[in-house]
Amino acid sequence: MSVYKFALVSLSLSASPFFISPASAADGEDTALASSSERLLVTGSSLGGRKGSSPNPVQTITARDIQKTSATSLGDYLSRLPSIGSSGTTNSTTNSGKGAVCTDLRNLGSQRVLVLIDGKRTTLNAGSECVDLNSIPLQQIERVELLKDGGSSLYGADAVAGVINIHLKHDLTTGGITLKGGLSQEGDQRAGQIAAYKGFSLDQGRGNITLFGQYDTTGPIYSRNRDWAALPQNDNPAKGAPSFGSSIIPSGVAFEPGTRKRLVPNGDGTFRAYNASRDAYNFGRNSTIANAHQNAALSLDAHETLSRFITLYGTTRFSRTVASRDMSPAPVQGSVPPSTLPSSWVLPAGNPYNPWGQEASITKRMAELGPRRQSISTNTLTLLGGLHGKLGAHWDYDLSMTYGRSRLAARTANMVNYRHLLNSTGTQALDPTSSSSAVQYNPSLCSSASGCVLQNPFAPYQGKAADYIRFTQKDHAIYQMRDVNFRLRNPHLVSLPYRYGGPIGLSLGMEHRGEQLSYAPDDVVARGDSAGTTGAYTGGGFTVSEGYAETRLPLLQKAPFAHDLSLNLQGRLSAYNRFGLTKNWKIGAHWAPTRDIAFRTTWGTSYRQPDLYSLYSGRTLGYPSASDPCTRATSYGAAASNVIARCRKEQIDPNNFSSAFVGQLPTLSGGNEALRPENGRAFTLGMDLTPRFAPAFHLSVDYWHYSLRHMITTLATQTLLDGCYTGSNPEFCSLIAPRSASNQLTAISAIPQNTGGMKTDGVDMTLNYHLTLTQQDVLSLSENFQYLLSYRQRYSQSGAWHNFTGRMLYLSGSGMPRHRSYTTVTWRHNHFSLTYLVNYTGSLRWNDGTHDLTAATAGRTRTAGIFLQDITLSYQNRQWQANVGINNLFNRRPPFVADGAFNTASSLYSGFIAGRSVFAQAGVTF
Repeated sequence: MSVYKFALVSLSLSASPFFISPASAADGEDTALASSSERLLVTGSSLGGRKGSSPNPVQTITARDIQKTSATSLGDYLSRLPSIGSSGTTNSTTNSGKGAVCTDLRNLGSQRVLVLIDGKRTTLNAGSECVDLNSIPLQQIERVELLKDGGSSLYGADAVAGVINIHLKHDLTTGGITLKGGLSQEGDQRAGQIAAYKGFSLDQGRGNITLFGQYDTTGPIYSRNRDWAALPQNDNPAKGAPSFGSSIIPSGVAFEPGTRKRLVPNGDGTFRAYNASRDAYNFGRNSTIANAHQNAALSLDAHETLSRFITLYGTTRFSRTVASRDMSPAPVQGSVPPSTLPSSWVLPAGNPYNPWGQEASITKRMAELGPRRQSISTNTLTLLGGLHGKLGAHWDYDLSMTYGRSRLAARTANMVNYRHLLNSTGTQALDPTSSSSAVQYNPSLCSSASGCVLQNPFAPYQGKAADYIRFTQKDHAIYQMRDVNFRLRNPHLVSLPYRYGGPIGLSLGMEHRGEQLSYAPDDVVARGDSAGTTGAYTGGGFTVSEGYAETRLPLLQKAPFAHDLSLNLQGRLSAYNRFGLTKNWKIGAHWAPTRDIAFRTTWGTSYRQPDLYSLYSGRTLGYPSASDPCTRATSYGAAASNVIARCRKEQIDPNNFSSAFVGQLPTLSGGNEALRPENGRAFTLGMDLTPRFAPAFHLSVDYWHYSLRHMITTLATQTLLDGCYTGSNPEFCSLIAPRSASNQLTAISAIPQNTGGMKTDGVDMTLNYHLTLTQQDVLSLSENFQYLLSYRQRYSQSGAWHNFTGRMLYLSGSGMPRHRSYTTVTWRHNHFSLTYLVNYTGSLRWNDGTHDLTAATAGRTRTAGIFLQDITLSYQNRQWQANVGINNLFNRRPPFVADGAFNTASSLYSGFIAGRSVFAQAGVTF
């Protein structure tokens, strides 16, 4: 086969909405066989089908597509695609999250996309509600298929928005080694990777064993090393200069009794008024924008064909992923609910360092302990075994069992033991069962405690005093899954009894799955003694037994005006031990008047029970971007009077109140066992154009629509506060803990809830074209484009719909741009190719979760559209492969977003964070 033909076949396969079954894609010879029979396995279906007969919208990504980029994880690559939303988590998530990279489709959330490996469910990350894409080695990926409509009828819960099916390399008889390295222009985010594999044919080709191993590492990026992130902007005022830095500072701040004015110690026992421009603490100086990451992965894949009726197969996958990040030194203002320790750190009247003779509240950042350093290690094991074969008369079967276990261990150094801190200042609650109790000075609390040193709270804790209040928080979580799946299939059950009728296909299956999750917090945290978080042991699980069926009805084939007219029907019945019986269905239709053009549509339902993490995840404390409504009551326009009234009810004068937290507020996240299931529907309508006179041209256009009811979601901290204080959602007030003695917010419970619902629709367009320039030169164009027509959400069953179309939810860093595109242009000359890659994200109007920002309420109100451009030079022959490239070619900085942490939306603009960077990769096969 000539170089030109090889390139054309390879590029055509990557553009096709179909994918060849694993047994058919090992090499070019098998590909030719599959092509001649036109029998392809179509994603979104358990039945094979004729080429060009699938009603499902599917996008295929090849390993070569990924290798052209500087992506260090599959999540990094997927974030480039227009259909991938920004509500997942990335390696840039530092102030919350569990170190996992999660992805999502259509901005429906990572918990609504089902990630499969080789068509089977796999182990979830023990600390998150997703398959951690960090743990899937890039070099082991053969291709990835994205089913971009609902798949609950075939795959069960979680496939609400669609399915990401990751095919790994199997059944190899060769070996190979690949090395990859990368570096940003600033000299950080150093990346290295080594991968190797070797396959062995056994028993005269009837069996095979393939081994694969990979180790990769990526260094961190610190905020202080990027000028756009070095000084986080905390607010976005309509008038005046924005504020920078935190008012919780290393020297401590006292709230003067009576006036509640913030006072800063001079170091000699006297105090002065707090001055933000002089005293605010830049918490970005110790924080990482992007985490450090290490991953080691091993896999063993084996199969043995005993006869045409029985083939035994098994897979073992193990990965160890470690994500490390730094955060600013721990802030202390009081206890975290439901702890009964004082909600404010109060200096008793009798304390010798209290000059006012009355109780005084204190806040302090414990810089003397050092920055909080967190390391999250996750060991994930997946064992899969099964058998498949023929039964005669076109029947085949597949029986498998998957066991998965993920164990997470998180260590956070330099945390503060709040009980010990109180002991060090002799602060004793008169009523130890109430967090709002009055206190008294009792120095014997310290003298009777081993290691305690009486301390001036406005002086640095050093030596034994620091050791006494410092502890390393150690949390653990374990996730387990057992999944038994049996499928019986006949692609040619019986032919329709008339001319042009095709063979009816039938697939039947049963699945039984059980999942369990447990979370065990550190002992200090479980006792309520930590100043940084709170929590208790949680755990639980569920089981579900399911039956599913699919049939394909080829009504007309190769008939006049109906080259293909077929229906696809799917149904699934699920019995959950916790929520009972539910059923889902999907109808698909495909009509190709000729071989050149085809129309397709799908319509189906979805069901999602609350996942284990939403139900049983342990409570943790984070500081997401948000502002106390009592500090900006006048910015609420017509609702300002309601906010002022609520603040005064809490004994706060909005005209003179200042928050100890600037731009970020203490927020509890975790599980909610009161959740109920959500339901949804999905509809797609699409067209494929593949003209015979231009065989290298393919155009696909799809309209899609999703709707959800009783949507399970976690509302943003600001949304909860605004709903309570404006009176638009008074039920949110129950999620806000009582204020401290100094009138500061202590905690907002941003836990999952059943909200009103969501509706979204849009249009996808995919274009692929390959032009032969000379016998040695081929020019290829690939364009993926998404236009978002609408994205609406409401927070209660009868509440108002909020329009988020083309909006940036700047406080959470997620955005729903109207326009997104990903374009690649490749010039191939013999063994060399040059690829230019362009990602475009459209302009966004800022929204606080309820209202669009305007010039009357905010300083900045929108983000302009932006291009991310990369370039890659590649070389490939039969044995050697090499790639070198530049990411973010023109060193564009990410657009500014007043998120209160990084000055950008890290999930949406993750490709810009490192700045210009280079990478090189080389591999050899043998």
